[in-house]
Amino acid sequence: MEALGLTAEMTIVLGLLAVTILLFVTEVVRVDVAAIVILVTLGLLASVPGLENLGEPRQLFEGFASNAVISIIAVMIIGAGLDKTGAMSAVARWILTVGGSTERRIVPLISSTVGVISSFMQNVGAAALFLPVVSRISSRTEIPLSTLLMPMGFCAILGGTMTMVGSSPLILLNDLLISASAELPDNVELQTFDLFSVTPIGIALIISGVLYFTLFGHLVLPRVERDGPSQAEIRSEYLNKLYGLDSGFTEIVVPVDSPIVGRALIDIHDEFHIYVIAINIDKKNFIGPVVLDQLRAPCHIAVMGAPAAIRKFAVTNDLEILPRPNKFARDLAPHRCGVAEIVIPPSSSMIGKSTREVRSRETYGFALLAIYRGDSVLSHIETDDHAPTAIGFEPLHAGDTIVVHTSWAALNRLQQNRDFVIVTADYPKEELRPKKLGWALLFFAVALGLVLFTDLILSLCLLTGAAGMIVSRVLRIDEAYGAVGWNTVFLLACLIPLGRAVQSTGTAQWIADGILNGLGDVPMWVLQVGIALLATAFTLIMSNVGATVLLVPLAINIAIAAGGDPALFALIVAISTSNSFLIPTHQVNALIMGPAGYRVSDFLKAGFGMTIIFLVVSLTMINLFY
Repeated sequence: MEALGLTAEMTIVLGLLAVTILLFVTEVVRVDVAAIVILVTLGLLASVPGLENLGEPRQLFEGFASNAVISIIAVMIIGAGLDKTGAMSAVARWILTVGGSTERRIVPLISSTVGVISSFMQNVGAAALFLPVVSRISSRTEIPLSTLLMPMGFCAILGGTMTMVGSSPLILLNDLLISASAELPDNVELQTFDLFSVTPIGIALIISGVLYFTLFGHLVLPRVERDGPSQAEIRSEYLNKLYGLDSGFTEIVVPVDSPIVGRALIDIHDEFHIYVIAINIDKKNFIGPVVLDQLRAPCHIAVMGAPAAIRKFAVTNDLEILPRPNKFARDLAPHRCGVAEIVIPPSSSMIGKSTREVRSRETYGFALLAIYRGDSVLSHIETDDHAPTAIGFEPLHAGDTIVVHTSWAALNRLQQNRDFVIVTADYPKEELRPKKLGWALLFFAVALGLVLFTDLILSLCLLTGAAGMIVSRVLRIDEAYGAVGWNTVFLLACLIPLGRAVQSTGTAQWIADGILNGLGDVPMWVLQVGIALLATAFTLIMSNVGATVLLVPLAINIAIAAGGDPALFALIVAISTSNSFLIPTHQVNALIMGPAGYRVSDFLKAGFGMTIIFLVVSLTMINLFY
């Protein structure tokens, strides 16, 4: 085969590639801004007579309407819809229930669950969803956060290789293959991939990641102790010091023969200086005043108060204190409800009325725990500073700070009520829509079914599911717009024309010929390892999308010149751009670095082994199945 000569157009493309890599590595500007600059430059150069092979200027912005870009937008909206209904939080609660407090059980459970979820939503979204959950697990089990977050983050990245919609490079891959086919000889056919074509590879990678941290985690994972208490611990200490309250709750089992059965709740509050905030009876949770007027058994109750008072209450009445929440783990979870402070302003209609008089639980959705008036605290809890008070009957005064237990949704509604001024600011303000869970799962299934059982293009299948979630009001349209990572969209859409130029000008073939001539006659597996290593190196210094766009045309041409399968070589690139564990340049690694207190050396230590395992497992599985 006659070697290609270096043309002016190739020289321009090589220059643009060099500038792109330089901008991505140095981060002089954000990567999406760099991509926009490259797109504009390419378009201006393509308008110069004699440089038409750089691309048709009228097609410059077709990347924004490409199958890959629309697919990524739809995946982000579908993931946000599932999150909005609390589906992901339900999975998180299951982990808390099943995982217990053993590190060898919790790490595999968290890692594998995040990996599976990451296969259908953006991996950084899956990691962000589980970050607060893992933080709570750490505080409850006393397992260092640094021991849990890295396995979670790494498996979120690995999970992106389980389906063709799990990561941006895999979503983009089929488009790149179709685009490259148009520039190749007629006798070269590039086979595209189905949704689950890569699933065996992804499953093997997740299993290898889980085994790596289960068997060798104690050797490679840092155990970073926090320098100070967490925000939750600071708030708990504040509530305990000022009001004698614990921000958490204790679940207690009430047997039928307990002397407390039949007692009125207000009497229990006054006598034992605790608060009963919920009851589970007949397999149902009740947090309403009618059911809670008196105790019936057998039942479970959730109580708040000083630990000593709770223990005394349990011992006196032959009750069992559970070591961790069971019946109330969902309804009273920290992301759903908690303790808040509210001020009564001078214009409030609540002045002169008690919370029992206005039936605060039914009317406003909160239960009164304490009143801070002047320099004194009024509550059912007896402390060295104040005697217990029947606060439910206490008329409220202007300027009172009332401490309440409430759902965050109810507290959000109170923001609009001029009778109250909300003091607490650090609570989840996003409204969940659990009643929409059925619709969310339906349209997720519809999208998946269209991908599997029809010949419709991927973007239309996924956008059908996304549109269904918007029409059924799982998400409002503004929330759908907010769920889209527009920086990723612009990055991908702006780099697509550069990838086409690399192929159409012959630059990819020129580079491939140069590499093959330099290597000489080498086995096919050596070329595959070289492509995988090149993709891994690129993704450590630039975005995985950018690495995929730049390297897929090169990999295709190397495969054709060496007599290999070009689609397989392209798949190696798209898979290997997820091999980003050595330094915290990947979005997931950047997300977990701060909360866990990791250093770059921690990623090098744990990531080196994971990088080698990824290369071996991915290349082995690709060759076994393709």
